[in-house]
Amino acid sequence: MRLSDVMGGAGLAIFPEIALVLFLVVFALVSLRTVRQPRATREDLARLPLADDAVGGVHSGKGDCP
Repeated sequence: MRLSDVMGGAGLAIFPEIALVLFLVVFALVSLRTVRQPRATREDLARLPLADDAVGGVHSGKGDCP
């Protein structure tokens, strides 16, 4: 008896399908949230990696955090 026979008879084929459906649902929700944001918010977030000052209480990484 091979391992593939044991695993094939265990009835575990549903788990990859559940994972795929879960991934697609999360992907769709994130995509919808991104598309529904106002343009100004998206532009602010797009410039965030290039900003020199701290935004939203996040330190700039230059050692100014206590």
